[in-house]
Amino acid sequence: MGKSKLALALVGLVLGGSLVACDDGRAGAESAAKQLASAVSALDVGSVAFEGKESGAANDQLKEIFKGMDPVKPAVDSGQLTLESSTATVPLNYSWKIGTGEWKYTTFAQFKKSGDQWLTVWNPATLVPELAEGEIVYSSTHTPQRADILGAGGVPLVTYRQVVNVGIDKPALGGADPADSATKLAQLVGVDPAAYAQQVQASGPEAFVAAITLREEGRTITDGQIGEISGARAIRDFLPLAPTRTFARALLGTAAEANAEQIEKSNGALKPGDTTGTGGLQQQYDAQLRGSDGMQVFAEKAGLTTEEKQALPNEGRRVLFQTELKVGTPLKTTLDPKLQQLAEDVLGKVGPASAIVALRPSSGAVLAAASGPGSNGYDTAMLGQYAPGSIFKMVDSLAMFRNGMTPDSKVDCPATLTVDGRTFKNAEGYPASSLGSVTLRDAFAHSCNTAFINARDTVSQSQLESAATSLGVAVEAPALGAAAFLGSVPGNAEGTEHAASMIGQGKVLLSPLAAAIMAGSVAKGAPVAAQLVLNPNEGVTSPDAGSTATGTATAGTETNGTSPAAPPSGDATTPAAAPATAAETPVTAAEAASLADMMRAVVTSGHAGFLASVPGEPVGAKTGTAEFGNDSPPKTHAWIVAVHGDLAVAVFVEDGGLGATTSGPLLKEFLTQAG
Repeated sequence: MGKSKLALALVGLVLGGSLVACDDGRAGAESAAKQLASAVSALDVGSVAFEGKESGAANDQLKEIFKGMDPVKPAVDSGQLTLESSTATVPLNYSWKIGTGEWKYTTFAQFKKSGDQWLTVWNPATLVPELAEGEIVYSSTHTPQRADILGAGGVPLVTYRQVVNVGIDKPALGGADPADSATKLAQLVGVDPAAYAQQVQASGPEAFVAAITLREEGRTITDGQIGEISGARAIRDFLPLAPTRTFARALLGTAAEANAEQIEKSNGALKPGDTTGTGGLQQQYDAQLRGSDGMQVFAEKAGLTTEEKQALPNEGRRVLFQTELKVGTPLKTTLDPKLQQLAEDVLGKVGPASAIVALRPSSGAVLAAASGPGSNGYDTAMLGQYAPGSIFKMVDSLAMFRNGMTPDSKVDCPATLTVDGRTFKNAEGYPASSLGSVTLRDAFAHSCNTAFINARDTVSQSQLESAATSLGVAVEAPALGAAAFLGSVPGNAEGTEHAASMIGQGKVLLSPLAAAIMAGSVAKGAPVAAQLVLNPNEGVTSPDAGSTATGTATAGTETNGTSPAAPPSGDATTPAAAPATAAETPVTAAEAASLADMMRAVVTSGHAGFLASVPGEPVGAKTGTAEFGNDSPPKTHAWIVAVHGDLAVAVFVEDGGLGATTSGPLLKEFLTQAG
């Protein structure tokens, strides 16, 4: 037993000696090459053994060479080794992510065997091809100016406008008390004095601490007032801004310097100092508007003076790599700046959330989409989800036409109607002369709830859904190019829910945009395909993480991921029904003419007679009052839609009372001034 073990041990020694004798050192050289590649990837070669150079000195030199590339680091892989006696050569494959481009190259590293160890031969050309001793590498970035957002006819809506950054320039304080100057400046410009004083005191001694940015045009705080405060300065700049601070703000969004969270989420698309969009079209089309940086990587001899650089070709720089600067592409929209401003002016005195949407039925162009000050920054015009009330009787009427009725058909309009224990009634002030057996036109003109609920047995819920899509709502809108809610009409409902649907209640929801589309489809004689953005994603090959544009609006969902502010209110209690792709049976010109006849009757004989004096072509309208909540009596939203020549308008006021008395006067003011 002992002799067997001894024999095996001797065999092992012989074999082991044979393996060592056959080892040509390749494994050790390959290990050294992989270690070098890993170390250079981290830009830290402090653990690498070099021939004739201390590791610490080599590491310091490497960091100095690439200091101008910070914070970018390369990915480095070692390739196939070539071995000649005690010398090895290994290709190193580099890849740098430079802006939107990739800088790739291959160098060759040399290794020499010293005893049992393979040492790296120091050579700057191992780091960058042809890099000489004493040269450094650095990058330069050129950022394009952000592109404009244009309105109808190419009029700039958002463009660079002059501003002043007002703040405390700490080096200019002299011996003045920073807190005292900060407090005085904060009081002058209207910001929180305590918070601003704390911000100034916490900043470094060379900092300029901005208190506020003011538009140059129309500013009332003068340079003289600012100059009276020690250390206070007004620094002029330009920013991409709309005509006013509130102009279409919820729809357009804003553009400003990217914050840390935006930079982190951009997957490298944004860097500190970049301008990026927040909310609305600015965020949805950020990649299109922002363009892309032009990047250059240079090599030059370190330590050259300005005079020495000027005496050399190209100031002593060698271009190693570059990506082309790409300017952003202006975003073209259909917004009419005059009508948009008019809509905002009309809503300026409205307290609750409100909206006015105006569009051109013939083309689908959205001319105005204004959300009032009570919307608190939410895009009520495009994204609001509310019960439409009696404006939905346009949908009922279309379904009834398809069942054989006409505007002259007789319907029964009782004062009240009970369905499965729930009593429905007409709006307060409904004229007694229009009760009983009346024409459909008269029931529509005076908005008889009970007459339309009476039709529930002959108009199914699926017919309502179909009629809604026929008028361009509750369908997808791929041409719109903006986040929007285009309505939701359930295809199935029974009993009181179906009865409520007949008067635009229950689970039926529309946005002001959808209401304008519905009215516009009557004026056009065919479903309106709304359009706001004319060139979505132009010049963008693949939207990056900083852009969430889809160019599609749907019913039932808010598209594009721009995360609008939470709505101040809304009637959606469950997720809205998924939209149809398109109308199965588009409204016909004959059906639209019958609807237009009844909408005109709302003005000539119904309760929108106040619109008869609007100059120009005859106005057709439909009012709506939609109950919501559990109060007794219930609160109501106020709606009105109208067509006026080639203009369709929807006006909405949340918790606004009656459509005719609240939204009606706003509509009249808008139409009269729109001309």
